[in-house]
Amino acid sequence: MTKPRKELVSVSDTPYYHIVSRCVRRTFLCGYDDLTNTDYEHRKDWIVDRIQLLNALFSIDLCSYAIMSNHYHLVVHINPKNTESWSNKEVAERWTTLFQGPILIQQWLNGAPLNRPQQQTVNNIIAVWRERLSNLSWYMKCLNESIARKANKEDNCTGHFWESRYKSQALKTDHALLACMAYVDLNPIRAKQAETPESSDYTSIQERIKPKWNLKKAIERQIQQKALPAMTDSMVKNLTPAHLMPLDSQNSNALPFNLIDYLELVDWTGRIIREDKRGYIKQTTPPILERLTVNNKDWLINSNQFENVFYTRFNRQHHKVNSS
Repeated sequence: MTKPRKELVSVSDTPYYHIVSRCVRRTFLCGYDDLTNTDYEHRKDWIVDRIQLLNALFSIDLCSYAIMSNHYHLVVHINPKNTESWSNKEVAERWTTLFQGPILIQQWLNGAPLNRPQQQTVNNIIAVWRERLSNLSWYMKCLNESIARKANKEDNCTGHFWESRYKSQALKTDHALLACMAYVDLNPIRAKQAETPESSDYTSIQERIKPKWNLKKAIERQIQQKALPAMTDSMVKNLTPAHLMPLDSQNSNALPFNLIDYLELVDWTGRIIREDKRGYIKQTTPPILERLTVNNKDWLINSNQFENVFYTRFNRQHHKVNSS
């Protein structure tokens, strides 16, 4: 039986999650469809733009991503405590960037005087929005529904674009987090769509190596397409935090790995999984594995077969708990 999402996502257990969302029937609706000889590659830009916007609005950090032709992967960090520092006005501005909101909220944002019951109503609405802005289900809803609407409009059709539910997997250890990020970043290489991490389009590893996306331009594109209301310069300025969660083992607000170590590790792993070098482990193994006390062989299995290894392990543990 399918478990409720609230039982699968528990920030008190871990703030890190691996997300997978697939196109309906796993068709190539975000790439080149050989069946219809139609190129949908431009939809990957839609997804990247939307992710950038949502990560500027939500208190959810993006650790890694890979946009493939019929699915995408995200590794996210949920940070509900961050919303506590936001003023009511900031919460309202963030939410109304995505949704119009009640007229009362619009009046309040424009400085209209409110009586006590009206102000209490505004406070109650904003309290709900504050919680939603760190909620993974709302984040995914705002991502997938937007892409589905644009794709259906382009195809002049109705119906599902994504499978009914996205998959989420808790990443409870540094080893699981690191293996999952590398697994996600190496997706195009395993699919033979790229030869090196820096040539892997629509991935976080390429973005970390040579930043190419600009949040302000992504927002402006969506405004031009009338997917978003116009925003003032001050609003845009408030919506421009770093797109990707930084890697810095000395910073408590960053991922617990150094950037250079991670890039070397992904590059090393990518070279190892090439068909002509399968099973060959060079002596220049990145020291990050030694610091995490991870065996080279185990690392290659986990980073190349993450979903099979960790999902199977999780399901076994879950079955054992339910049977006890």
